[in-house]
Amino acid sequence: MSDNSLRLVWVYPDLLSTYGDQGNALVVERRARQRGLQVERYDVRSDQPVPTSGDIYLIGGGEDRPQRLAAERLRRDGGLQRAVGNGAIVFSVCAGYQIIGNEFINDLGQREPGLGLLDVVSTRGEGERCVGDVLADMDPQLGLPPLTGFENHQGVTHVGPNARPLARVTLGRGNGTGDGTEGAYNGTVFGTYMHGPVLARNPLIADLLLKLALDVNALPPTDDRWYEALRAERIHAAQQPA
Repeated sequence: MSDNSLRLVWVYPDLLSTYGDQGNALVVERRARQRGLQVERYDVRSDQPVPTSGDIYLIGGGEDRPQRLAAERLRRDGGLQRAVGNGAIVFSVCAGYQIIGNEFINDLGQREPGLGLLDVVSTRGEGERCVGDVLADMDPQLGLPPLTGFENHQGVTHVGPNARPLARVTLGRGNGTGDGTEGAYNGTVFGTYMHGPVLARNPLIADLLLKLALDVNALPPTDDRWYEALRAERIHAAQQPA
C-alpha cells in the first residue's frame, strides 16, 4: 500500500454477508480513517473479478449453497489467491473461513475444494449446531485481549500443521472439534467462526490487520470508548447463567 492509502476489498457481499459480517468492513474502514489513512473500498460482487491489488480482503459467512457458488467462482477467478501471493491480508468468517481452507463439505454433501490459503479442513458436525456467545483467549503470539463473538455453524474445522489456532475457547464451541480451538491463522491469512460482527467486538484485531498492511508495530491511539462499552456488555452477558 502507499503511505496514506488503504485498498480494502469486501469479497462477494451478494453471497457471503450473513449475520452482519459486512460490519467488519465498516470497522476496518473507520479505524483506518481515524488514523488519517485514505481508504479505497471495493465491494466485489460474485459476477465481478476479484482485484489483485488490495491490501486487506474481508470475507463473510453465508448459507450452504451460496458458499459452494462462492468457492467455485473464487477458484475460477484466482484473484484472491494471487493477491495473497503478493502479500495481501485476508480475514474470513464462518463460510468464508471454510472456503479459504483446503476442503469443506458443500450443500450437496460432497467434498468441495477450498482455496488452500489456510491449512484447515472442514467437515459437517454430527451433533448439535454450535450456536451462542463465545469467549476465547487469543494466541499469545498475537498479543491481543480475549476474543468475544457469536457462533452459528454446523461445521467442524481441523487445524493442520501449517496453521495455528487463532484462540482457545473458555466459553462456546469454536472450531467444533472438542479440542478447544477457535479459528486459525498463518502469516497474513486469518479465519474464524465468530460473527458479531467480530471486528466491532474486537477492534484490536482490526488494528492488527492495519498494522500488517502498513508494516508497522503500532498505530496512533484512537477513541475506543464505544468499542470497549460493547465488549464489556457482550462479555458480561455471555458470562451470565443460562
